[in-house]
Amino acid sequence: MVVENFWPALAITTAAGLSTGIGGVINLFVKKATPSFMGFTLGFSAGVMILVSFVELLDESIEDIGFAYGLLAFFVGMLGIFLLDFLVPHDYIGDHDHPEKNVANEEGLMRLGKVTAMGIAIHNFPEGMATFFATLHDVRLGAAIAVAIAIHNIPEGIAVAAPVFAATGSRLKGFLLALYAGLAEPAGALIAAIILYPVLSPALFGWVLGGVAGFMVAISLDEIMPAAKAYGSEHMPIVGTIFGMAVMAGSLLLLA
Repeated sequence: MVVENFWPALAITTAAGLSTGIGGVINLFVKKATPSFMGFTLGFSAGVMILVSFVELLDESIEDIGFAYGLLAFFVGMLGIFLLDFLVPHDYIGDHDHPEKNVANEEGLMRLGKVTAMGIAIHNFPEGMATFFATLHDVRLGAAIAVAIAIHNIPEGIAVAAPVFAATGSRLKGFLLALYAGLAEPAGALIAAIILYPVLSPALFGWVLGGVAGFMVAISLDEIMPAAKAYGSEHMPIVGTIFGMAVMAGSLLLLA
């Protein structure tokens, strides 16, 4: 099944990554989404990723390599994301709704867009690996994760495109930089495929799934939920989280 899922895994990961380009397009037409909408959708994304991580990926990891090693892989995955955040910090979505208030000149705005794009690209790299291996495990599950990642990649694309457009007046430049930031996800999938896929065994796959679960929980708790709360909508992030978990649980029941 893993062999059969190789190309779908690359395709799904690429689609999730390129959703930053959708954010770049949205930035051309929508000045700012409502706080309630952003809080709900980001919470929904986090809910999907958290439930899938604990119910499906970590469970499969424990089944493959045992309880202790599965949990160890999970915490190693979480630690990896936190180390990445420490080494390559980046401002997240809510900080750039009004870039003109943060940087006064065009050069500064352009720099803001580039730095944001670089930070997002580096943080998207492990997301690409996570989506790739989740899809190897189960294409339908991987597709659900890719949708959740795409939901929070879209406002990331807006965060990249907004200051670039404000600095240059070029809609195309803003869109292209947002799109380039998303290419890190398929790049992460390709690197994972080149390094790990040729030597992938059931035991190694169990370690990878545990690490992927840790990746996604850490991203949800450390980035997506704080960003959802930053929009100032007090209750919508948790409503979105519960709804995302419920939708994901329902889909898993249908797949069972």
